[in-house]
Amino acid sequence: MSLHPETLSAHPPVPEPTGSRPLGVPIYQGHVFGFDNADVMADAFHASDGPFLYSRVGNPTVRALEEAVTRLEGGAAGAAFASGMGAINAVLLGLLRSGDHVIAQRCLYGGTYAVLTDLAERWGVEVTHVSGDDPAEVRAALRPTTRLLYLETIANPTTAVADLPALIAEVADRPDVLSVVDNTFASPLLCRPLEHGADVVVHSATKFIAGHADVLGGVAVFGSAEVHRRVWEHSVEQGASADPFAAWLTLRGMQTLPLRMERQCANALALAERLATHPAVAAVRYPGLPGHPDHATARRLLAGGAGGGVVSFDLAGGREAGRVFIEAVRLASLSASLGDVKTLVMHPASTSHRQLSDDALAAAGIGQGTVRLAVGIEHIEDLWSDIERALSKAV
Repeated sequence: MSLHPETLSAHPPVPEPTGSRPLGVPIYQGHVFGFDNADVMADAFHASDGPFLYSRVGNPTVRALEEAVTRLEGGAAGAAFASGMGAINAVLLGLLRSGDHVIAQRCLYGGTYAVLTDLAERWGVEVTHVSGDDPAEVRAALRPTTRLLYLETIANPTTAVADLPALIAEVADRPDVLSVVDNTFASPLLCRPLEHGADVVVHSATKFIAGHADVLGGVAVFGSAEVHRRVWEHSVEQGASADPFAAWLTLRGMQTLPLRMERQCANALALAERLATHPAVAAVRYPGLPGHPDHATARRLLAGGAGGGVVSFDLAGGREAGRVFIEAVRLASLSASLGDVKTLVMHPASTSHRQLSDDALAAAGIGQGTVRLAVGIEHIEDLWSDIERALSKAV
């Protein structure tokens, strides 16, 4: 067929590799896919694992990420989103309806706390907050309308470690109650919540999974295809789908996750031990320290007894000392994220948990002088020199 230049310009060839294969996942940036069969196209509108139709419904690069994280978590199916909050919202909105009851850990990421508060105020979803360390408290909170138990493997920012097997066991005899675990702080390298009875695992893939401060993304992994289907159908209409380029960046970063996590955990433990003896520090919270309330749980639950890559500590000088410290660091960066190769520091009460009242902060175990240190892969002596100098100014 002889075509005019205008038509040739609009239809460049799309090569399909033959005789070789790409060793890295290609970026399928195109948002729409063509079909030769009308029935196959019609079926693609309803299939989460069928032919690709439209990138909001499914994309090859995005699916590669979903399958990669699903394998790491040992799940049945996964879904990727534009952000960690996109994943959390998709799960909560896909599984809850007005009148349902949620049991949630008291110390949660501030964004999750805000979503649950909004669901309670606007949509009549009732929420009961529990400490997260007492199975009997979960059992006592159960109601006929309870539909969800929401936990964090390592809480943000207190680093409390939830005893997932014991807590989830309290709802195991209620098939109408699903357990959702935010595993962002632990990553699949330290903990796989599905193995402990969880139904859904969520991640801010922006953090440890991607690890390089260059991408925004979220992932949810499901223990059953049926629960995945419920959330997927809602998320397609919600539109918080992952971008192919972001998915590709996340896949690239994920390849070094084991190496980064090993170094970050080692650095975090070393810093926690030094912080614990510094006169400017009133208390240190790190699960790898024997004095942490959940140290025994961390040794049972987290791979190799590691404590994760985040340390939180309280400065003796309170809120003002916290402000001085976070502005005095030079190697560490004042930033709101974590899981990066670079060390990041922040003051939760005025940033990530700003949605909480003073009473709610106190109930969650977050002090006015609490500082969160998300530890990177730098040399430990360089890190400590920077932190020690900032501490001297915060005394």
